[in-house]
Amino acid sequence: MRVALTDHAAPVTQMIAATLRQLRAASPGLRLVVSFADTTQGHHGGIYQAGNWIYSGTTDPQTLSYIVHGREIHGRSLRHLAAARDPDETAEAFVRRTIDPQVRAIKTPTLKHRYLYPLDKAMRRQLRARARPYPPRLEVNARA
Repeated sequence: MRVALTDHAAPVTQMIAATLRQLRAASPGLRLVVSFADTTQGHHGGIYQAGNWIYSGTTDPQTLSYIVHGREIHGRSLRHLAAARDPDETAEAFVRRTIDPQVRAIKTPTLKHRYLYPLDKAMRRQLRARARPYPPRLEVNARA
């Protein structure tokens, strides 16, 4: 789920902290939350840095996306479109057969910063070795 960075009654970091507390209480066996900051959207993960999340690096810079009816969609979205397919049929083949015969795969440059939030002390200790320095805030055109 995306975090919308618009004006809120409470700071976004407080809302995320409250959500994590609720998640921890509702799912006692859950030990780790993973989130991403999309550099193609100008994000560096400041809300995660402010919440003391562990930065573990970036994702693969190439992501497989698809063009369906002239629109680019993420591979995960394509698989959701093909949820009713037979187990031996690929998601792309299902979409080609049922939705868009012209569907095609494309590689898109997507670099996302990965942040980890351990929900217990043992997991935090286990992840210490994966910690990397936080990436700097990306410079955006100066606002007047």
